Amino acid sequence: MDYSEFEKAVDMFGILTRMSKKDLKSKYLKLSKKYHPDMSDGSHEKFTELKKSYDLLCEYMDNYSYSFEIEEFKHQFPSFTSYKNWVK
Repeated sequence: MDYSEFEKAVDMFGILTRMSKKDLKSKYLKLSKKYHPDMSDGSHEKFTELKKSYDLLCEYMDNYSYSFEIEEFKHQFPSFTSYKNWVK
């Protein structure tokens, strides 16, 4: 994988900043129905490109290194800024 392939895949799915794997799968299913060769707007080429992009993004998400810094935690879980919010 190189960055240009990655960027193309991100553009195909319309990802702006963050997306969960669950949301990516949902978007993939929606787009696969749209681009399926049996549909009026579909084509085999576009459908194949979509599948390759989905596989590439899934591989990236599976191999992503997570930061365990406090700033990343606060960004992921803004309501849990203090342990006192969820531990009694």
